Amino acid sequence: MKRKILVIYAHPEPTSLTCQLVHVTVQTLEKRGHTVIHSDLYGMRWKAVFDEYDFPSRIDKQRLSFIAESANAYSTGRQTADVAEEQAKLRSADAVILQFPLWWFGVPAILKGWIERVYAYGFGYGYRNEGNRYRYGEGALKGKRALVSVLVGGPEADYGSRGINGPIDQLLFPLTHGALFYSGLEVLPTHTVYGTARISSSEDVEAIKGDWRNRVLRLFEDVPIPFRQQNGGDYPDQHALGDHVAQGLSGLLAHVNEDTQV
Repeated sequence: MKRKILVIYAHPEPTSLTCQLVHVTVQTLEKRGHTVIHSDLYGMRWKAVFDEYDFPSRIDKQRLSFIAESANAYSTGRQTADVAEEQAKLRSADAVILQFPLWWFGVPAILKGWIERVYAYGFGYGYRNEGNRYRYGEGALKGKRALVSVLVGGPEADYGSRGINGPIDQLLFPLTHGALFYSGLEVLPTHTVYGTARISSSEDVEAIKGDWRNRVLRLFEDVPIPFRQQNGGDYPDQHALGDHVAQGLSGLLAHVNEDTQV
């Protein structure tokens, strides 16, 4: 089956390993007959700051309410053209791949700004104008897949279960569970490349490319992270886990249903 995949990437240097892996993504998918849509955030000179200029037709010019203005702009078709175009890309895609380096324990600011601006009320949140009713497993992007590719300068030991920097899955939880799963996407396990600051040989680069190529080939086959859905019964009040769920666990890991993993 031929599909359409949106590739969102954030690195200012075209020869970086991040951008080299983007080329692998495109080549691998197109070789399979898929259509690739690009969002090269630095190449697009994406406006990363979410502010009053995102609302050309303000309903309240005295005080800026991001929720109210976002809802109005989205529902009336008065968003800025760049935001509307990215939303259209998301709607048309069967899967989304995000590729970026880990900067200061998170995504580059330009990618964070993409999320903040594109995830308008009524689209990324507040789906169907129902507040928090459709989130975490439901929403405008339900039925689509997401895969994160992150490149990390430090060694893998720094990001292990007892690593000094914290586990990579927990550092990226606001992205995978938050921005992606929140809006309904089925999120695949993160693909992480460690130790990029010390890669010195072309053999190492080719091995990294080969590993990533294999992940891209399994985009529609790998099992998603079993995040607990808000409306699946684990959150009786749609806010907190029920007392019968994940007993003995708290924090981020409690929101992953380990019993469903294969």
